[in-house]
Amino acid sequence: MKIVSWNVNSVNVRKPLLKKLIEEFSPEVICLQETKTDNNSFPTNFFETKNYKCCLNGMRSYNGVAIISKEQPKEFFCHDYCEKNDARHIEVEIGGYKIHSVYVPAGGDEPNAATNKKFQHKLDFLDRLSEFVADRKKDKMVLCGDLNVAPHEDDVWSHKQLKNVVSHTDIERKKLLKIMKNGNMHDMIRKFINPPNNIYTWWSYRSPNFKINNRGRRLDHIWCSELASSNVINAKILDKFRSDERPSDHVPILIHIN
Repeated sequence: MKIVSWNVNSVNVRKPLLKKLIEEFSPEVICLQETKTDNNSFPTNFFETKNYKCCLNGMRSYNGVAIISKEQPKEFFCHDYCEKNDARHIEVEIGGYKIHSVYVPAGGDEPNAATNKKFQHKLDFLDRLSEFVADRKKDKMVLCGDLNVAPHEDDVWSHKQLKNVVSHTDIERKKLLKIMKNGNMHDMIRKFINPPNNIYTWWSYRSPNFKINNRGRRLDHIWCSELASSNVINAKILDKFRSDERPSDHVPILIHIN
């Protein structure tokens, strides 16, 4: 089973690239984040004509997560543990695995919870996600998503220059690593890919040539619980999708799991 996670930054805009992804890799499961559409406007027919089923948790113009699968999920849940109803977490059961697509709040520009409500929401969300994962650590879990945190110093192009920038501050990094520890989760990308190989999954649109500058961050993750991690046989970062016409600023990441 191939599982892809991708922040598409608008699912309707990215349909040509999703078509390319499906034709080239034929993943059994596609976890999407930042779909930017409500459920009624989601391109369900686009996926159904390719023999995929759609489980949706959408929001018009903002956020939105989805899980697209070849197999009909046995269970389907939308989670809202920050009581904001902002469409950031969806869960299905496929092939005995509990698969989650999660979109952590970006947190705004200022890493100060006292003056920036968006950053406070991000910290609260991470705390609640930590509690959620800790309660589920006995599940055969695959957690995918744009978690909007680069947890390790070499997960960004310059730790020195970004250590006080939202997505790489100490408080965010510690909270994300705490989630992994609480849930006994394993980082599948770092299990198979490490520097000097490329590990970044996001490059700013402001970067004129992302390949040359390579000022990226690893914001997108696939984690597996103890019961699932030993079944993962490969992981890839599909960074070539960043060079396509009208790309997302994030690229797909993929694991192959038995």
